[in-house]
Amino acid sequence: MARTRTVYVCSSCDAQEPKWSGRCGTCGEWNSLHEQLNSAPTALRPLAAEPSITSIGDVEAISAAGQSTGMSEVDRVLGGGLIRGSVTLLGGEPGVGKSTLVLQLLANEAESGRTCLYVTGEESPQQVKLRADRLGLTHPKILVAAEVSVPSIVAAIEEINPALCVIDSVQTLEDPEVESGPGSVSQVRAAVNRLVSEAKERSVTMVLVGHVTKDGNLAGPRVLEHAVDTVLSLEGERDQGLRVLRASKHRFGSTSEIGLMTLGEKGLAGVEDASGIFLGDRLPLTPGSVVSATTEGHRPLALEVQALVVPTVLPQPKRSAKGFDPGRLGLLLAVMEQRCNVRMTKFDVYVNIAGGIKVTEPGIDLALCLALASALTGWPVPEGWFACGEVGLGGEIRGVSRLEQRLGEATRLGFDSAVIPRSGPSEYPGMEIHRVSSLSEALEELMLDKRSN
Repeated sequence: MARTRTVYVCSSCDAQEPKWSGRCGTCGEWNSLHEQLNSAPTALRPLAAEPSITSIGDVEAISAAGQSTGMSEVDRVLGGGLIRGSVTLLGGEPGVGKSTLVLQLLANEAESGRTCLYVTGEESPQQVKLRADRLGLTHPKILVAAEVSVPSIVAAIEEINPALCVIDSVQTLEDPEVESGPGSVSQVRAAVNRLVSEAKERSVTMVLVGHVTKDGNLAGPRVLEHAVDTVLSLEGERDQGLRVLRASKHRFGSTSEIGLMTLGEKGLAGVEDASGIFLGDRLPLTPGSVVSATTEGHRPLALEVQALVVPTVLPQPKRSAKGFDPGRLGLLLAVMEQRCNVRMTKFDVYVNIAGGIKVTEPGIDLALCLALASALTGWPVPEGWFACGEVGLGGEIRGVSRLEQRLGEATRLGFDSAVIPRSGPSEYPGMEIHRVSSLSEALEELMLDKRSN
């Protein structure tokens, strides 16, 4: 007979503590310990069987070729499509389009004649039907079940044996054997482990929809992400139509690709010319506007870096960045002041990456510094100019990956002059190259070294 004891489990690292404290002793996360009832066995466990050990050369290989989802941008992120028997976790903020995306995946799978199962724990079947009718995705091969009980969901999977099973959402699931409420650490962990085992055993492709916290991270214990094969996040501003699909984990391929889609009345549609969308409404010769390019996987994306510099009387000027790391912005402002004598201590600074995309790599550093100098002096960057490079702490301009691909994208869009690092190519077809070794040299090249009082 088992006795019940109370432990406190960390939602970040899944470590257990005998008593509650404000900070996890394993990972250092604050306010992450949650109460959980554990059943501890009173008798000794039986000895485990001898492990099966095999040479890696004798292990039978499995195919990593995915089944196309019918959505080119999703296939791009997944490296071809969903792998049969894999479990994918899809996260995103409310209203970003997660339910629309999974409904499109189900409809495309059903069009191939395969039975699909949509388990909804947050909406009624009638609400799902309304969305399907609005998007034109109603199909007799899509079966809907309003269920939150894990044993009932497993029984439905055993009965139907669907090719694709979507569960929306994982935080609503409840396992009767676990003595805690839905959405708790223990419930989420038990439910996901049970469903992952079922998917592997029956070769059912499964997509779990998950909530995110206010910080943008997936809600629930970290074991949730460890248990699945793929973790996808759907990002985008609610007031804008652009959606970005990223993979933070993918056991069957790379996580460097992103998918770009627009959300419309008929659902999510792939973007053919992303750079054209980012630069479509740009006003040339506007102070504080510089065009640069980033790379996501094998695809270069041209984008507009915008800066606004406004005088302030506050002792602590504002520093705001949208689509760019605020910490990186502070670093670049310090470099400009120390290495280029550009003083911004009496100005509020606002930075925006137009189009709603987030850039995490340093390839647009040079463009951002030029945009800041342009906004400060009021001198616009000449029309047709493009800038790309990383800025170091010494004010030096460093090389970036896939520079020629970025130049090629700029050339395709009609730009004919480029400011790039000294290590870049001295010539490029259709482009006048200006190689610089320092940020000061780049400012002089574009006549942005004029000082504002």
